[in-house]
Amino acid sequence: MATITTANGNTLHRKLVVLDMAGTTVADGGLVERAFERAAERLGVEPGSADHAAKLQYVRDTMGESKISVFRHLFGTEDLARRANTAFEQAYGELVDGGLVAPLPGARETIESLRAEGRTVVLTTGFARVTQDAILDALGWRDLADLTLCPADAGGRGRPYPDMVLAAFLRTGAVDDVRAAVVVGDTAYDMLSGQRAGAGTVAGVLTGAHDRAALTAHGATHVLGSIAELPALLGPMAQLVPPAAESAESAA
Repeated sequence: MATITTANGNTLHRKLVVLDMAGTTVADGGLVERAFERAAERLGVEPGSADHAAKLQYVRDTMGESKISVFRHLFGTEDLARRANTAFEQAYGELVDGGLVAPLPGARETIESLRAEGRTVVLTTGFARVTQDAILDALGWRDLADLTLCPADAGGRGRPYPDMVLAAFLRTGAVDDVRAAVVVGDTAYDMLSGQRAGAGTVAGVLTGAHDRAALTAHGATHVLGSIAELPALLGPMAQLVPPAAESAESAA
């Protein structure tokens, strides 16, 4: 259905769609882990060591979280965290430049379809802006969405905080009630972020880091096989009443 009916009978049109990138709309072939391994080695973490294995597992467990937050936990001090983050972003950018990212099947078509229907689409990431831009450039996606956001664009806090979803809500003005927002991602942190923001639809996809059980346990209202199933979940926008007509009906 394209709309949500609230407890008091109000109808909310799901016109704002906030999509994660890696694992949801973008296939990166495990580049996060590969980039982390390069970055960790540059900071003196010995490959094959118990410390390396423990740190890599934490990276896997926190997929979807802002990377600087992950490095703060792993390396303890702000200086080391920033050095690790810089090394990670550089390594990831090198891998992206090597042609190792691709759209997930149906991702581009889904975004184009949603926008053609009149919805506003926002792409979000836990990466820094420089890495997000490198991915967008590699895919030719600079103009694909209405807006792109990274943690720094929302005050510095990434997922599982709700900040990027709320920034999308405030910056686009696409809907007047955050419950009309749709949040889609592949990780537990995506689900938490959507729930904490108050989004009415929080959909997990099974093309990334976490399975159905994890997504559901962290607040998914729906679980989809892939992003290509999203238009069917939302339903057609053609049934919606244009804002001008709504105003006229209300005045009558």
